[in-house]
Amino acid sequence: MSQSNRQFRGIGVSPGVACAPALVMRWDFPEVKDRTVRPDQVEDEVRRLREAVDYVVSHLRELGERVLHRAGPEESRIFDAQILMAQDKEFLASVETLIRNNQLSAETAYEFKALELRALWSSAARLRDRLADLHAIQMRMINRLMGARTDSELWSIPADEQVIVVAHELSPGLTVQLDREHVVGLISEEGTRTAHAAILAHSLGIPAVMGVAGALSGIANGTTLLLDGQSGTIVLEPNQDELEAAKVQVSRRHKLELQLEAVVGEPAVTPSGRAIALMGNVDLPEEIEPAIRHGAQGVGLLRTEFLLTGRATLPTEEEQTAYFRRVARAFPGKTVVIRSFDLGGDKFPASFNAPVEANPFLGWRSIRVCLDEPEVFRPQVRAVLRAAAGHDIHLMLPLITTVQEVQEASDIVHQEAKALQEAGVRSAASVPVGVMIETPAAVLMVDRLAKVSSFFSVGTNDLTQYTMAVDRGNARLANRFTPHDPSIVRQLHRVQEVGRAAGLPVSVCGEMASEPLSAVLLIGLGYDCLSVSPPALPLVKWVIRTIPEESARRAADGALIASSAADVLAALREVVGEYIDLRLLDPQSALPGRGRVATLPPGRKAGQGGSGAAGP
Repeated sequence: MSQSNRQFRGIGVSPGVACAPALVMRWDFPEVKDRTVRPDQVEDEVRRLREAVDYVVSHLRELGERVLHRAGPEESRIFDAQILMAQDKEFLASVETLIRNNQLSAETAYEFKALELRALWSSAARLRDRLADLHAIQMRMINRLMGARTDSELWSIPADEQVIVVAHELSPGLTVQLDREHVVGLISEEGTRTAHAAILAHSLGIPAVMGVAGALSGIANGTTLLLDGQSGTIVLEPNQDELEAAKVQVSRRHKLELQLEAVVGEPAVTPSGRAIALMGNVDLPEEIEPAIRHGAQGVGLLRTEFLLTGRATLPTEEEQTAYFRRVARAFPGKTVVIRSFDLGGDKFPASFNAPVEANPFLGWRSIRVCLDEPEVFRPQVRAVLRAAAGHDIHLMLPLITTVQEVQEASDIVHQEAKALQEAGVRSAASVPVGVMIETPAAVLMVDRLAKVSSFFSVGTNDLTQYTMAVDRGNARLANRFTPHDPSIVRQLHRVQEVGRAAGLPVSVCGEMASEPLSAVLLIGLGYDCLSVSPPALPLVKWVIRTIPEESARRAADGALIASSAADVLAALREVVGEYIDLRLLDPQSALPGRGRVATLPPGRKAGQGGSGAAGP
């Protein structure tokens, strides 16, 4: 193997180093030869089809049980929709008809109808995440009918083995199923730092590299891989020198982790004493404990989409109430901000009757769905109100573009609060309703939105996507997707200024807040509340305690007059480099976390400023 074939490079989306054999997830159908049967064999083929369905459904239920014990009930529901797909009566009836009318073998007829259904689903971009589930079911069915087995089943990994998963694309539905004890790294050909699967991987602490062109064709199953989720490099069959270098790197990062742990119990204050509220972003239930352990002062963004991932139906009011209470109880006396369903794009439940749209991410999604479908929104509002009894819970509305949307949502909150009170159900009389600022329209109307909102929180992921007209999940456009563009910096400045003038709390909950250099920029712009990915909390806190406030303002002033993202980063590096070795922060990583390269500068306590930081 030549040196050029031994290395791949992509986008490091979740830091950490992993070394393990590759588990290549190939989603291509096996070759199914057209085969006919004698008339007297037709019913045998129908029986084979039904037996395969029973087998696949039984297998899925077994996997669901394993996920239930490993991860919890929420994650195990991912298989509910897959079971429904496997048992789809209309689809299976069409396969049986094809077998009988054309005397086809079960696998031939099934493949024909499967490809037909895939073509139909592929025409709707909103079905992309469900398409992966559909494809997985069809693969299992065809393999069963052909007597074949797949060697890329995540849940068939032996208990004593670890693997690095290689796939064309990692959907949130697949990522949420991963067993963190056995899957130690992720590689995908598609995706960027702010793709939903990347955010999940980072939150779960799994090193990951995305946007790796040619990974499937260049990496054979079982190949030993050395993956660096910070630099985005992948080495095939690493030699002893490369392994030793990786061990040194891991050792340095581990030492930094240990030193940062000392910061966890300290207050998040600048050297001059200005307090910064550091809250946690929570995507999955298992992130609650890491957020607490890393010192989160509440939850600044509780994403509720995991409740939908892979499910056949919407979660009930009781299920949502129980989960919201669970989170609130984990943070007694602290604020928990619940974002209402961000339905749309690839996040519709399997049974949801949604229209086919040419561009679903600019279509019927988020608050638009909630307001148009009260049977979706009202149970969630009731769950929030019920959980808020005795807890400090806020409700945040995503993808707001008009004042009217906030008013309509607030009216629904008041109506449901009144109904619960009249019914004698224990609940809060009301909850603060705020806006997630993630569209240029919301920024332009922020002064008017301030009159109908209790708080603002800037979602920099979508704000960047909609401002720059760049798909956040498109690896080809990853270099154009940057929250450091001056257009984003100026919008952040405007939101903070208007919010402060109106007396509203204003925070940032996008992944930008989890990146240390960007955190300095946000503090310099005047933000005093950041909601951060749990693994990034200690490092961000240390940076806050290290960089003087006046220096952060100087960096922000430079960013506001910059004409390019490169100029913004240069302004930040110049200032931060006076106090911290920039190699500690890796400015190319938008999702810093538990794996860092170097150690804290010796001879300086966290929270003290100064220049001449030591190297790694």
